[in-house]
Amino acid sequence: MAASRAAKRFRRTMVLGVLALATLVWAAIDQFGVPVDTVVELALGSALMVVIAIVGAGLFVALWIGLRRLLRRRD
Repeated sequence: MAASRAAKRFRRTMVLGVLALATLVWAAIDQFGVPVDTVVELALGSALMVVIAIVGAGLFVALWIGLRRLLRRRD
């Protein structure tokens, strides 16, 4: 089964995004002399912040849904 046009576009965009990110990392290390351990530290810090934001949003939504259910039971 052939991939749809939207799927092809999505894959192309993902590949181009990954290549652009790899180019930026290479430029930071090679062209600007940023140490590899600094780049790794920044990447891990960014990933940790994304995880914290996702967990925080999940907790907020769980609290919101819980409060809605609690308030609806009173009616």
